[in-house]
Amino acid sequence: MEGCCDLEVDVNGEEVFMVHKKILMSFSSLFSKLFGDLKGTVRNLKVIFNEFPGGAKGFELMAMFCYDNGRTMITPSNIFLLNCAAHFLEMDGNGSSRHSLIDQTEKSLKGINFWTWSELLEALKQCQDLLPGTKSSVMLQCILDCLIGRIALPSIASPHTCSSDSSSFQFSCDTSIDSLKSSSSQLTWWFEDLLFLNVDLIDNLIKTMVSLKVNHATIYKFLFYYHKSRCIGAATAEKCKITEVVINLISLLDRSSLSCKGLFEIYRVALGLRISKFYRNNLESLMGSQLDQATIDYLLAPSPHRRAYYYDVNLVLRLVQAFLLEGGSLSFTSRLKKVTNLLDSYLVEVAPDSHLKPSKFTALVLLLPDYARASYDRVYQAMDLFLEVHAGLCEEEKRSVCCALNHEKLSEEALKDLSRNSKFPSQTVQKALTTQQSMIKCSLSDTHHLLTFCDSLFCSNTKENLGKEDSETKKLRADLQGMHWKMMGLEKVCGAMQTEMANIMRSRLSILGNARSLPKLCS
Repeated sequence: MEGCCDLEVDVNGEEVFMVHKKILMSFSSLFSKLFGDLKGTVRNLKVIFNEFPGGAKGFELMAMFCYDNGRTMITPSNIFLLNCAAHFLEMDGNGSSRHSLIDQTEKSLKGINFWTWSELLEALKQCQDLLPGTKSSVMLQCILDCLIGRIALPSIASPHTCSSDSSSFQFSCDTSIDSLKSSSSQLTWWFEDLLFLNVDLIDNLIKTMVSLKVNHATIYKFLFYYHKSRCIGAATAEKCKITEVVINLISLLDRSSLSCKGLFEIYRVALGLRISKFYRNNLESLMGSQLDQATIDYLLAPSPHRRAYYYDVNLVLRLVQAFLLEGGSLSFTSRLKKVTNLLDSYLVEVAPDSHLKPSKFTALVLLLPDYARASYDRVYQAMDLFLEVHAGLCEEEKRSVCCALNHEKLSEEALKDLSRNSKFPSQTVQKALTTQQSMIKCSLSDTHHLLTFCDSLFCSNTKENLGKEDSETKKLRADLQGMHWKMMGLEKVCGAMQTEMANIMRSRLSILGNARSLPKLCS
């Protein structure tokens, strides 16, 4: 099918011209304007039409209509071409609706609900060939509405050759094509059939689907399928345009209908293209909104070109910030917990990167509010790895890396390890020892209160049941005795810790005092 192209019409001889003139002028207002004022002898006449719809084929169909006294066979395969040609030549019948090709094509369109699926696709292909990229028309919109109506119907799996009555939507289906795809999914059977659409028509189609309340999850699956299929073998410029249009259309959909995996796949394609910053930011916002669905593999994107560090840390910073902007929903707390676990795993993965700057590592740790973490053990593990690789950091830089560590949310084992970890700054180690001591004192206090309560209970029980001590009482007395010994042991441990903490501080101060004359080298 030819699109709109230039057309030359030669009329040779006066008699021939007079015949053509009379016939064409009776159906076309444009021809009446062109030939109405011509006077005198006309031997050779050339008429040039710029961008005539369908080229020679379109003119031939129009001429057949004129020479058959305003009659022609209008079918789904030629209705759009006839309509475009009729509008181009202003074929309004000069006031006669019976001779108006425009009226006849629009009247035929009223039977669109009886067209088969294949006929709808054929008409849509013709629209795509004849209309400029961004231009729409009433007829195109009517075809799209009918097409979407077939897609949205839940009662059939694939109406490839179905026709429907506009009032009852009862279908009578042929078996030629429908039987071939009857096993297709009820939601995705039409995906393959619409891959021929260009991005401009896809933009029109999807926006119409959204306005008609078609299921957003289905629309998203189609857009992902379309993007993946059309990008194969496409030129870079075409890939870029397809990607930008798809991103823009996905942003119109409800966030709950999106798939995190699909968004990251589109992002990987976009990384190799020069899409505008606007669309890239839009896609990252969508990815961030679904971050609770992601796995650690999604986040381990390579760093941009000419960057020394291994992974794109800045991307993760932007994604988490985008996720936090989604706060406020009822499910946000549970989703935040998933993102926290994901980010802590990411910290452990990127910490051994010797090219990762302390400021970036600290920014990752501080991304989430303190209440988001129930435990800081994974953060401590990541800090331990980071300080091991970045052994050349000065004390001040180490303190800035460790400033976000919440000692109160470290396990007993992690605190014990930290209190003996020489890689951490002395201030952090001292705080770990202090926290341990505080926990032991709290434990001692709780034990003392329990023992006091039990003693008073025993005294009361002894006065009331003197001489009636049974086996249960003996067992309880033995347990109390054990608790007394345990409390004494804890007191010894606490004293030993205080001594150890004092020795460590004296040792560190001595080292720092001896090194005062040496310059500090900060990496």
